[in-house]
Amino acid sequence: MTKNEKAKKCFVIAPIGDAESEIRRRSNQILKHIIKPIADELGYDAVRADDISEPGIITSQVIEHLLDDDLVIADLTTKNPNVFYELAVRHCAKKPIVQIIQHDETIPFDVTTTRTIHVDHRDLDSVANCKEELKKQILSVESDPSKTDSPITAAINIQTLRQSGNPLEISNAEIISMLQNIRSMIGELSGPSRSEKNISILPNMIEALIDSFQVVIDGLELPESGNPTINQWYYLRDKLAFSITILEGMLDTVPMSPASRKELWHHLNMLRHSFEKRGPVKSTKK
Repeated sequence: MTKNEKAKKCFVIAPIGDAESEIRRRSNQILKHIIKPIADELGYDAVRADDISEPGIITSQVIEHLLDDDLVIADLTTKNPNVFYELAVRHCAKKPIVQIIQHDETIPFDVTTTRTIHVDHRDLDSVANCKEELKKQILSVESDPSKTDSPITAAINIQTLRQSGNPLEISNAEIISMLQNIRSMIGELSGPSRSEKNISILPNMIEALIDSFQVVIDGLELPESGNPTINQWYYLRDKLAFSITILEGMLDTVPMSPASRKELWHHLNMLRHSFEKRGPVKSTKK
């Protein structure tokens, strides 16, 4: 960034804790050694909540940062209530968010479908990997802000389709809802239990599957009519079929309860049936 360029704003929401606590110590290390170096490199001025208010107090200034800043980085470690309140405010703003979490903690259910960076701040290799992934995700949302997604925007999109009165868009809403349920269920597999089961390939496979299902969701939420053309539909169908086949092949090896596995099988079968029944939009042009 040159001297005359204005720094972009990055607001950091994180568990902060008391001055001498382990939570504060970790948060300071994450901010100093991971977030700020990458933010500086990419032209952002990174500010944490306690830089502008008392720790634990959500002020109007904090809300302004959440609504207005170019980027928010959210540390979900310890599942701090204030962090999730602030995260929800940012979701309402429909602006870019990058999530990180301590390597041995599970991602809460409601945000499992948002790609989250795992980091062990005591491991230098993990810190280096986190910085690399953080940079990659920031550049990704900069290149295409429309990639920003959240449970709130997803619910609004589904509600809009369901209320459209258009049978195809209502069908899209049901398919998208099933896709999101599946994404949430497979997203839960990315917690600590994967290492206990020695499933080293699982995290990458899960991320690829989540991304693949998201492609189908995005294809059904096209900005104009929300209805893919014949060629688009066949592409989405093939993408979906491939993803379902991969996921079905994983079901006997992933750490899931019998009830969850049965539920996922049900969603996959319903999804396959609904997508085929819906079919492509046929052109009316002669």
